[in-house]
Amino acid sequence: MKTLHALVSYPFAVDFPDLYAELGIQAVRFDSARNLHRALKQQRPDYFVGEFVYAWGSDYAGNTVSNLDVTLRTLQAQAPQAKVIVVMQPGEAAHIDKLLAVFTVDAVLKLPVAESEMRAVLLELAG
Repeated sequence: MKTLHALVSYPFAVDFPDLYAELGIQAVRFDSARNLHRALKQQRPDYFVGEFVYAWGSDYAGNTVSNLDVTLRTLQAQAPQAKVIVVMQPGEAAHIDKLLAVFTVDAVLKLPVAESEMRAVLLELAG
């Protein structure tokens, strides 16, 4: 069975249990990046779904693009085979190129995500 790890603020944004079951995917939703990173040590997902939020401020080093930076770097190290799906509010679209310039992302979807959109992406990524 394939696995999908989701790190999304809105609990129902990518919650498609019937779709995941039909496609043979076990989905686990995480409420924090820290919990997700901890879980990556035990199980490497086949898919990752994360919500992109642009970093309007800057950190001390000035190199943070979004809330997903650390998670995507962790995925690169712990689960490099994972297919990355990013979801975002439509207002974040002007900034997604900054993330795509730094990280490999397999698909980008705007919220709200329809089940048919998620199905199409998962089927495409499954090959």
